[in-house]
Amino acid sequence: MKIKSLTIENFRGYKEKHTIDFNPDLTGLIGRNDVGKSTITDALEIFFNNETVKIEPADRCVFSTDDVIRISCEFYDLPESIIIDETVSTTFRDEFLLNEHGNLEILKEYKIGARVQNPSIKIIANHPIVDSEKPLHLAKIADLKKIGEKLRIDSDVQDKRVASQWRKAIWSAKTGIERQEIDISKLSPETKEIYEKITLSLPLFALFKSDRESNDSDPEAKNPIQVAVKTAQKIYEAEIRILEQKIIDSVIKVAENTLEKIQEMDPELANSLDPLLKETPKWTFNFALNGDNGVPINKRGSGVRRLILLNFFRAEAERLKQERNSPNVFFAIEEPETSQHPDYQALLIKALINLSYIPNTQILITSHVPGLVSLLPVSSIRYMERVEKDKVKILKGDDDVLEIVSKSLGVLSDPTLANAKAVVLVEGHSDITFLNHISEQYKQHGLIEKTLSESGIHILPVGGCGNLKHWVNKRIIEKMGLKWGALFDSDLGDQFQNEQNISKMQEIVKEGHPGFLTKKREPENYIHPEILKKEFDIELTYTEIDDAKKIIGKLIRKNPNDVLELLWRKMSFQQLQIVSSLEEGKDEFLDWLKAFDTLIK
Repeated sequence: MKIKSLTIENFRGYKEKHTIDFNPDLTGLIGRNDVGKSTITDALEIFFNNETVKIEPADRCVFSTDDVIRISCEFYDLPESIIIDETVSTTFRDEFLLNEHGNLEILKEYKIGARVQNPSIKIIANHPIVDSEKPLHLAKIADLKKIGEKLRIDSDVQDKRVASQWRKAIWSAKTGIERQEIDISKLSPETKEIYEKITLSLPLFALFKSDRESNDSDPEAKNPIQVAVKTAQKIYEAEIRILEQKIIDSVIKVAENTLEKIQEMDPELANSLDPLLKETPKWTFNFALNGDNGVPINKRGSGVRRLILLNFFRAEAERLKQERNSPNVFFAIEEPETSQHPDYQALLIKALINLSYIPNTQILITSHVPGLVSLLPVSSIRYMERVEKDKVKILKGDDDVLEIVSKSLGVLSDPTLANAKAVVLVEGHSDITFLNHISEQYKQHGLIEKTLSESGIHILPVGGCGNLKHWVNKRIIEKMGLKWGALFDSDLGDQFQNEQNISKMQEIVKEGHPGFLTKKREPENYIHPEILKKEFDIELTYTEIDDAKKIIGKLIRKNPNDVLELLWRKMSFQQLQIVSSLEEGKDEFLDWLKAFDTLIK
């Protein structure tokens, strides 16, 4: 199950009803400070958890006289079946729990007084009209039987002990459908389990805020661990319920045995002895993180704590690729650039983008920093602009909106484009070294007449295909009348990333530009093993799909991102030809250079 949209009303700076749609993978909330980005993430946290951020009376919009705050979420990609009565499987559609768009819509209303009351929870659904005062989900099974007998459909109910079968038979006898609110707060103890079963299917939501205090209760470093706990609880939900039932059955058995002994002594003393579970088990696990020498992580600097957060997302990306039974997770990260070096900012964004490609994961980030925003895919951008003191415009990333974003945040084109005759777009700065060295060696050995630089072909790193930086430079390139091509990593071996890269490159080629993905995972996979033997006396082999950057970096004790800059220029022409050799005597590198040479013809 994924989140399609969030709607808020009378919440902080949003007086009127405002809706924001989320992409199935990555969404970026972009806008100036205090425009209301954190209000969106806080509303999600309140809706799902009410822990990291708790709703309070001051959250009511100060420009409104309404005393009710409304927060609702719409969900799609619903499970094929759900069990809400006994052990009988049914569906959201058969239970008429979906809205007019075929999605699950849940509304929470918070009445504000001296304090905030527990929310009134409602499911907004296109529901059959029945001759009763309330939707059938609010009716006890005894009431359902009375309605069924009145409609003379009781013979259609196969198992008269199961409420869902009564509801289905009653609905079959009625044809009128209208948009209704099913008030969960009015469910009887007999039927309240319906909503509890629904909540088990909702995605896990985790908010990482930027403004953490550094004290013993600081959750910034602990939050990833608590997310891990919640994820594990979601995975093992069925086993937990079985264990709970075993414990309850065991206690009941003890009570029954005790009652037998009481009645042996005095039959008039007691006729029943029923254990009552006062509170559902919380299954609370409270972890703390300690680093070297037992020093708590929350005593380290904010930069270190955010680095832990960065690597949590990187680790999650790798874990979720391997685990097919992981629950749906929605991560919201406020200002990931906080307390981070620009290099780490780029690394974090790449980690989040990679994580968002995994089918059961959604990512939401907020930012106003040009360097970080420029790396976001254009389709992910939601630009927020306050038009009145109590109203915000939320715009999707079409060309007009992207123009506003780039100017508003100062996302600029590369100034070196002024002298270029043509442009080759690449991912990062090390790719400039990668292409230039190939070009220089191939010219020295007579395979091409001029290097890319000598031909006036500018190599421009844009962080990847389809992001805002790419869009800005592409607009400038086209305005200047320059031809352009692209070379990006294939990320072969990473199914989700590879599929995204293939799709984006196909769009570039379809537009008529020469575009390539590396035949191997990334440039580091082309480093000849003899270089490692000569420079570090390390014998190492890796395939075209291995993460060579990480493998080499770990062995030579260097930052993986520095591996290409450190070793690539040591590659001889002969070694370049060996690693670029394709079937039928073709040369992958030469194919690139010849194609890019056509840009200036």
